[in-house]
Amino acid sequence: MSTGWIITLIVAAVAVLVLALYLGSRRKGPHSVRRRFGPEYERTVAQHNGDTKAAEKELRERLERHGDLRVQPLTPQEREQYAAQWAAVQERFVDAPAEAVAEADRLLSRLAEARGFPGDGYDEQVSALSVHHPKRVQGYREMHAVAVLGREGQADTERQREALVHARALYEDLMAQQSADGGTGRGREEHDGGRHRDRHDGHDGRDRHDGTGGTGGRGHHDGEPRRSGRLTEKLHASRMLHRHDTSKGKA
Repeated sequence: MSTGWIITLIVAAVAVLVLALYLGSRRKGPHSVRRRFGPEYERTVAQHNGDTKAAEKELRERLERHGDLRVQPLTPQEREQYAAQWAAVQERFVDAPAEAVAEADRLLSRLAEARGFPGDGYDEQVSALSVHHPKRVQGYREMHAVAVLGREGQADTERQREALVHARALYEDLMAQQSADGGTGRGREEHDGGRHRDRHDGHDGRDRHDGTGGTGGRGHHDGEPRRSGRLTEKLHASRMLHRHDTSKGKA
């Protein structure tokens, strides 16, 4: 083989290598980080006062630490237990909102740990959740903050209600991750459908209940969405009772 051909092959190999490195850097660039994290990207940029490079560095570090985390399945018994515990939290909110939010905060932490997320500290657990649930993790942060304020008597009932409602999305995601369990995804669709009904019409899920708060539902897949579907109604009733008591006091 002539020297000219050798030089040509070397140049071509170098060109291919440069192109591969360029495409790799494009995949790992800011656009891919933004797509991966969505609202979590915007939140992190805001935390860094608009410094996108610092925000992207932090998010890539989270990916390196937690990107390979394998979500663990729940047994049917565990699913049923967590569903019952969440239903109990909703029931308790009417009479003791601060205690209910604090218990919901602990419940989400236990559930996340059961699914394989770090359980040795709130910050590290939230960091891992932000990688795998970037659209839902902020609700967990909000509820944790309100739980801390509630223990100090600094959170009103309305703020506690909103925190519990927002945190429910992460609870449902952690309960309904069928792909990690080798399922068909049907459970996820049922949960998401229930959430859509609650947000848009507010009646479909509730009209089918018997008024018991959903605690009589059977089965961890069918009963749990019915129980969680009544959260907005119960917390709304609590708020109305609170307003009624306040108006009587003014009179």
